[in-house]
Amino acid sequence: MSPILPSAAFLASDKIRPRHRQRQAIVYVRQSTLRQVQQHGESTRLQYALADRARALGWQPAQVLVIDDDLGRSASSTLDRPGFQRLVAEVGLGHVGLILGIEVSRLARSCRDWHQLLEICALFDTLIADADGLYDPSTYNDRLLLGLKGTMSEAEVHILKGRMLEGRRAKAARGELVIGLPRGYVQRPSGEVALDPDEGVRSVIRLVFDIFERRRSIRGVLTYLVDHDIALPDRVRSGPCKGEVRWNRPNHATVADMLRHPGYAGAYVYGRRRMEHRAVLPGRPHSGRRFIRAPEGWAVLRRGCWPAYIDWETYTRNQEQMAANRAKHDGVPRGGHALLGGLVHCGRCGRRMTLAYHNNGREARYGCSAEAVTFAGPRCQSVSAAPVDEAVGRLILAALTPPAVEVSLQLAEDVELERAARRRHWAERLERARYETALARRRYEAVDPDMRLVARTLEREWEGALAAEEALRAENARELEREPPRLEVAELAAIRQLAEDIPALWHAATTTQHDRQAIARLVLERVVIRLEGVSEHVEVECEWAGNARTHHAIVRPVRRFEQLRGFEQILDIIRDLRRQGCPAAVIAGRLNAAGWHPPKRAAFEAGMIQRLMFRHGMTRNRPIWSRAVPRQPGAEWTLHEAAERLGIHRHTAYRWLRAGRLRGKLATCGGQRIWLVTMTGVELDQLRAALPRPDRTRNPA
Repeated sequence: MSPILPSAAFLASDKIRPRHRQRQAIVYVRQSTLRQVQQHGESTRLQYALADRARALGWQPAQVLVIDDDLGRSASSTLDRPGFQRLVAEVGLGHVGLILGIEVSRLARSCRDWHQLLEICALFDTLIADADGLYDPSTYNDRLLLGLKGTMSEAEVHILKGRMLEGRRAKAARGELVIGLPRGYVQRPSGEVALDPDEGVRSVIRLVFDIFERRRSIRGVLTYLVDHDIALPDRVRSGPCKGEVRWNRPNHATVADMLRHPGYAGAYVYGRRRMEHRAVLPGRPHSGRRFIRAPEGWAVLRRGCWPAYIDWETYTRNQEQMAANRAKHDGVPRGGHALLGGLVHCGRCGRRMTLAYHNNGREARYGCSAEAVTFAGPRCQSVSAAPVDEAVGRLILAALTPPAVEVSLQLAEDVELERAARRRHWAERLERARYETALARRRYEAVDPDMRLVARTLEREWEGALAAEEALRAENARELEREPPRLEVAELAAIRQLAEDIPALWHAATTTQHDRQAIARLVLERVVIRLEGVSEHVEVECEWAGNARTHHAIVRPVRRFEQLRGFEQILDIIRDLRRQGCPAAVIAGRLNAAGWHPPKRAAFEAGMIQRLMFRHGMTRNRPIWSRAVPRQPGAEWTLHEAAERLGIHRHTAYRWLRAGRLRGKLATCGGQRIWLVTMTGVELDQLRAALPRPDRTRNPA
């Protein structure tokens, strides 16, 4: 005989105990999207009907709680599901005896969330029921069956998502998947993408790209739009006003999106963004999206699919300019009086040299410290910005002189074109305001005069349109008053005359340092600097626009005579002239005539020559200190010699002597009192080891 299977009612009554009925029965209702809530009403009704099943199983109506906070929310995660979180909290508090859902996928589509719920239900003796039966998570068979159902539910989501994603990619590969057209474009009923039919919309879009060509930064475009009160158009995508053009206040994000969107170059693109799940913030599901800026990383790129506002070369040039603006010390000028900030590269390691300001911003220096910062190595080189800027500035003036007249005339033409574009924009705005006023008037005149309820409303709309048109006219008048007058023939001639004298225009008080920096970035790609040791000679290589390279040698000011490359030759000349009986003033004149230059100054002076002769024993009855002073060889050193052996400045050595860090005594030589430092080889090594590393000291300049 076959065994007699127990009925479902028996199984239910066997699992449901009085302790379960003493607690609540929760009916969990969920639909994945708002579209399902609106269009799949039968599924929602079936889920609400589970409350009747709970009452049929023995729960009182007051004990049945319906949680429907998650209607229109996905079950792939517990984030943004307050209903599910409330359900888990009630189970954890021991308030729930039974959970009812139409199927397992309603509760969770993630095995992690599902098994966590099963663990809590087993711990607090909570039953789970769906359309197929009643389960006790604390028993092995029911736990195994519920686990399989949860796994199948999660796998089902992955299969559905993969199928829909493949169909989406196939449609995008054909260029037929249109999602969110950029402003300035519309989609016709046939599916074809076309330029916006509104001429005012198209003119503003083109104006944004024209201004970027001149301002070369997103901030510059935004400032121009704000200064001239130009709004950006946007067509309403949904709602009762779908298709209407709204003029919104420009902002940085909108301008940046317009300049980066390849659709304005006529290209169809899919896959410009990727999702980084680790960057998703709670409550903000779209926060993990990151833009892929390189076209090689886009999933689909089809050029020439749409009508274009700009060509692809212009789009590429704009992306390069914005990338340069994002880079540190590159792109557009960022303030400061240094001419070549961001353009200077190290001639030793090839890295870009940083720009630093000292002495309260009055002194600028170009330095290469990448090796020291990254690898704790020595600093490459450092040079004062003033001599380099002065030399490169002269080269820029020489390069600008031939085409100066053509550039000035082109600038005047650009000013007129920009002015004409602004006037067209204002004319379109006034025309639109007149249309709105005429439309309001026609509506008012078409209504029955006896229908005062409607007539009063239309009358107010007409008055509002008239007031808006009048305000726009007044604003246009103020804009025209602020606009500079048109350049006359005499002014154009003055521009030509100024262009012929570029140095005067470069050094004019009206020419700001920001203007000079912008000019330098237009004509120079980069400037490579290479110092000759610690001497005054600097080699400068200029890489001009168009890949032309020129090499130049400049002389920078240094701190000490010992840094001069021809210092020994200068001493020999001074000795020879001194033997001939020449006074200090004559020696200084001979050195200046021969083209020698002292450190920090333009020419030699008599006092400077006298100090040099005194320091090197060329004066009468003045012995050379380092040779004539009585001392112990190899154990006692003059203060200058000790400073040189330690690699520090003589003032630092004297400070150490006063502080007791160096041992010394005063000796008399030729009527002079001289400090002698006592220092053994071991002490020398110890003091050198205690010195700061070379990468933390700045090269002398």
